[in-house]
Amino acid sequence: QVQLVESGGGLVQAGGSLRLSCAASGRTFVMGWFLQAPGKEREFVAGISRSGSSTYYSDSVKGRFTISRDNAQNTVYLQMNRLKCEDTDVYYCAASKRWAVATTPPDYDSWGQGTQVTVSS
Repeated sequence: QVQLVESGGGLVQAGGSLRLSCAASGRTFVMGWFLQAPGKEREFVAGISRSGSSTYYSDSVKGRFTISRDNAQNTVYLQMNRLKCEDTDVYYCAASKRWAVATTPPDYDSWGQGTQVTVSS
């Protein structure tokens, strides 16, 4: 099982930007970012293929967030721009052994500890 360590969360004003990072041990996997509000299911935010050539986004972040990866560093990034108050949540990095990008939590095998993103008005 791959180990995932997230960083980069914090407090930012609405309209601002944050970049989340996720360092992975081991070989390259399909990677994804999810968010989870208290008492709710984890929701897909963005996913990226093993090579980085394919990316997928939820409708709520499309055009504002960008997922990317550096396979030499085994690191995945989530650049979050034009942040809104409703983006406030805990964000989780996840790794999947699948060959295609998946958008549901059961398709992912390993999870990071989560990083809090808080957007203030």
